[in-house]
Amino acid sequence: MSASGGTKAIVAALGANLAIAVSKFVAFAFSGSSSMLAEGVHSLADSGNQFLLLIGGKKAQREATPQHPFGYGRERYIYAFLVSIVLFSIGGMFAIYEGYEKIRHPHELENWYWPVGVLVFAIIAEGFSFRTAIKESNELRGTLSWTQFIRRAKAPELPVVLLEDFGALIGLVLALGGVGLALVTGDGIWDGIGTLCIGVLLVLIALVLAAETKSLLLGEAAGAEEVKKIEAAIVDGDTVTGVIHMRTLHLGPEELLVAAKIAVQHDDTATEVADAIDAAEARIRVAVPIARVIYLEPDIYSEAEATRGPDSEAAPGGPTPHTAEH
Repeated sequence: MSASGGTKAIVAALGANLAIAVSKFVAFAFSGSSSMLAEGVHSLADSGNQFLLLIGGKKAQREATPQHPFGYGRERYIYAFLVSIVLFSIGGMFAIYEGYEKIRHPHELENWYWPVGVLVFAIIAEGFSFRTAIKESNELRGTLSWTQFIRRAKAPELPVVLLEDFGALIGLVLALGGVGLALVTGDGIWDGIGTLCIGVLLVLIALVLAAETKSLLLGEAAGAEEVKKIEAAIVDGDTVTGVIHMRTLHLGPEELLVAAKIAVQHDDTATEVADAIDAAEARIRVAVPIARVIYLEPDIYSEAEATRGPDSEAAPGGPTPHTAEH
């Protein structure tokens, strides 16, 4: 996986979650706290999610085949979507069920120092993991807000880890509050309420992750800045005089497809046009290095065609494309 995939953040989160999961299950065994059980399952699910992200990153590195000519870059999106399903089903729904049962049948906590000690340890460990994810994300997000970064990021791993760690920290605070209120009041129902809140939180985070990764799976275009760079790189002012219309598509986080109809001079020879296309492709790759699959179709500029856009060619009875592929 490339550096932008956030491998360091994933490994840090995996190590923290495995250690925390073990400690939470031990605390549950000694105290009977449903918050501890829900949090233990949550950490175990998070650990599985990190494994899924690492597997997706590995599978995405496979070479293109005749059956998959554009490669396997979207494997990372598929595994990120699986993470949202695991977080929703195993983490969120289990916690909601456990919290509901604890509210119906509350019981006093035993050996309260176990859950409290484990929660403090977990907050420290999750804080370290969250700090690593923030540090790696800051190298990529630039001037974007955190909301914009999560919504616009093409590499799914860092947004997933960020949301998981953020949710884990909030969940730990909720669990600590539930355990604390159960101890102060002597009423175990507060432990159940804390568990229920953890479940609702995990379900909400899972839904956000599912929505974002679904968008990536469907196929997202390049960002506005990248589109401007590509358009500027295509036009040389001599042979290539303009871009009639263009479409871009992320084949993976670090691989972009560019398809454009470009305007050329009507009296240029085929050799001159071919040379101009080769030069335009080279300029595009310099301006936007992730633009690895490029299709440029030369044509004579028509204001009516430019207004109709690329969809007109796909319509019944539309003109037959005459693509020059390089």
